[in-house]
Amino acid sequence: MVQVRIPELGESIDKALVAGWHHGLGDAVRQDEDLLEVVTDKAVFNVPSPVSGRLKAIQAPKGQEVLIGEVVALMEEDG
Repeated sequence: MVQVRIPELGESIDKALVAGWHHGLGDAVRQDEDLLEVVTDKAVFNVPSPVSGRLKAIQAPKGQEVLIGEVVALMEEDG
């Protein structure tokens, strides 16, 4: 399983709010395809999938506040 983490979003940003998921559990997702959207007090960001595979677990539902670097999902990598 590959962990999907919230990436660095800016110099002074340390948390974000999960605005929504572009894919549901079990969906096939390509590497670099937008997986979820997060909102900070400065901007809206799309978080891409780190690998091609299937979304196996969502650990941060819509509306949850997350920290930079926090694991928000698990992907099962293709191959």
